[in-house]
Amino acid sequence: MIIKQLSIFLNNKIGRFADVIRILASENINLQAFTVSESSDFGILRLIVDDADRATVVLRDASFAVSQTDVVLIETPDTPGSLSPAIDMLTNAGISIEYMYAFSSNNRAKVVIRTNDIARCEELLLSIQD
Repeated sequence: MIIKQLSIFLNNKIGRFADVIRILASENINLQAFTVSESSDFGILRLIVDDADRATVVLRDASFAVSQTDVVLIETPDTPGSLSPAIDMLTNAGISIEYMYAFSSNNRAKVVIRTNDIARCEELLLSIQD
């Protein structure tokens, strides 16, 4: 399924990640998954939250640079090799994976995928969901 991901640009400064988490908590917005990438000057915090639109507003009100991006979320069994058919399908369809990250809970893995063709990615992956 296609979901909204927030990308937040953070200066590499102690406490900026904590500020984001505190603001979201104060607004009762649940953080469901995240990944952080960084360079020497800034980091990009990518978040999946339970209310992307409200999170965007409250973070922008707090002077954070926030953008929303469509990503595909798939769920697979949390077992060795269970992601392979999905990745093979995307590869065979010529879909480029820009980045991805995953988390697991209750023997299920949830994988967030950003590709060069979100709609086609979702269409293909829906066909193999168990």
